Amino acid sequence: MKFENTGIENQVVELSRLDEAMEELGFVRAGQWDYERVTYDHKIEILEAKEVYYLRVQGYAIEGDVGSHHATIKLLTPLLGKHYYPHGVEYGEGEDFPKTVLTRSQDLLKKAKEVLATLAQQ
Repeated sequence: MKFENTGIENQVVELSRLDEAMEELGFVRAGQWDYERVTYDHKIEILEAKEVYYLRVQGYAIEGDVGSHHATIKLLTPLLGKHYYPHGVEYGEGEDFPKTVLTRSQDLLKKAKEVLATLAQQ
């Protein structure tokens, strides 16, 4: 599922500042990058239902190199996906997401927008 018009897509942020901001919000980049792209995931677990969802924010380098930690990143439209063991995460529009997961995702994206706006002013 895509979250359109969040105010995050098309934001341009320096990589090290973006890493710090996303980590503070509970997003993990870990090994999910190459020299041109980054991916931040926030894991949302529904323990009672034994379901796992991932809120994903991706971006690509418009300048510099992600591997050297010196890059300027342009963010893409955030995604929400459901994990299916052992196949992986599905981001398709046909997925059904619980209201609590949607609300939590929207809240996180709103906070991310605020944090990114603060970074842009600095």
